[in-house]
Amino acid sequence: MIPKQKLAELSQVTKRFGSVVALDNLDLGVGEGELLALLGPNGAGKTTAISLLLGLQQADAGTARLLGRPPHSIEARREVGVMMQEAALAPELHTREQIELVASYYPAPMGVEETLRLTGTLPIAKRPYSALSGGQKRQVQFALAVVGRPRLIFLDEPTVGLDLQARELVWTTVRRLVDGGCSIVLTTHYLEEAEALADRVAVLARGRLIASGSLSEIRALVVRKRITCRTTLAQQEISGWPDVQTVSLDQRGLHITASNTENVVRRLLAADPDLQDLEVQRAGLAEAFSELTREEPVQ
Repeated sequence: MIPKQKLAELSQVTKRFGSVVALDNLDLGVGEGELLALLGPNGAGKTTAISLLLGLQQADAGTARLLGRPPHSIEARREVGVMMQEAALAPELHTREQIELVASYYPAPMGVEETLRLTGTLPIAKRPYSALSGGQKRQVQFALAVVGRPRLIFLDEPTVGLDLQARELVWTTVRRLVDGGCSIVLTTHYLEEAEALADRVAVLARGRLIASGSLSEIRALVVRKRITCRTTLAQQEISGWPDVQTVSLDQRGLHITASNTENVVRRLLAADPDLQDLEVQRAGLAEAFSELTREEPVQ
């Protein structure tokens, strides 16, 4: 298999802020035509990594490359779209005017009408930015990130503040862009968002890359699995069994997280002959993320 070209890459990058090490000898890259979900707890270094790739900050050691060039290169920037967590836009400009302005920075941008329809901003096209709600402002910022038909887009927490309908529209648009060959770096606290969209996941903790791979590969790094069943056994009794980590109960039945599901299932069947609706599932991204970041030792 021919490796994908790296559109953005950090190589052995270290970044400090005073005595705080934000990034520690980090290697990170996003390939052509893929969506990389960059995950990590607060303070893990996600925003710092993106800032270095965009040339907003400079590494203390190592190198950053954007589309094969230095991040501050104007040629590279013309092929990049960005949606950061915070954006200061002209409050008096209407949504359409904001999009027209940003489109003028690119050599072959998307049409304004197409951008408005694609991003769900057509209903607010004539409204000044200052009159928009927080969620509507995020929609406009998303429109500005995609209008230039960039080869690479950075989306930093893109759906924070959006309602369910707006979030689903962003997801649909992101999938369409990736299917069209665009590469995307996504940071998000919504793990279901990463699970729904990502081709590859990179997990940061304390400025270091602790895991990287496909969703299946990340899930495989943890040994925990989930058991769901209906049983007459008491929740408190099962919680004391070996290999059982958590037990919860809801209308769908009993939910057990275990490190050795085979042992727990055998004990369930032996203890309750009337056991019903037994299901065993591998850990999801949320469980994998929780276990990976919890087990990362302090250096």
